[in-house]
Amino acid sequence: MDAIDIKLLKLLQNNAEMTIQDLSKEVHLSTTPCWKRINQLKRLGYISKTVSLIDRKRVGLKVITMVFVTVNTHDPEKLKLFSRTIQELPEVIECFRMSGEIDYLLKVVVNDIDSYDSFYKRLIEKVQFLKVTSHFAIEEVKSTTEIPLSHMENKLNG
Repeated sequence: MDAIDIKLLKLLQNNAEMTIQDLSKEVHLSTTPCWKRINQLKRLGYISKTVSLIDRKRVGLKVITMVFVTVNTHDPEKLKLFSRTIQELPEVIECFRMSGEIDYLLKVVVNDIDSYDSFYKRLIEKVQFLKVTSHFAIEEVKSTTEIPLSHMENKLNG
């Protein structure tokens, strides 16, 4: 990993539709070496997937809910059931197992409060050993998919 690789990662996560010609100009390489670097970054797992980001509001998903889940048992089979259930619920766009008082944090997107209620009922019907606390976002202050890479640059320059 060098400065060119880091710059390519920054450029691609900002706009994955950049042409190889534009990327090459930005990193001061010819197109073939640039293309080879990008493929190596993919092969090594630095680039895990290339996607299109959908504007959730344009498709009617206006409500973001942060859901705190506490399980009343840490039985491995029940935790597997919870994980499988979360995978099956498309409204859950992120799920984290947490340390501390909360076991899981879910980020859920739905079109309205009634839709959230429907989601909630499906969740507790499938997984009945949960305590669920929901917090509705009033304003989205920041939303990004770009991973900060300055620590990698600092490591190179340090």
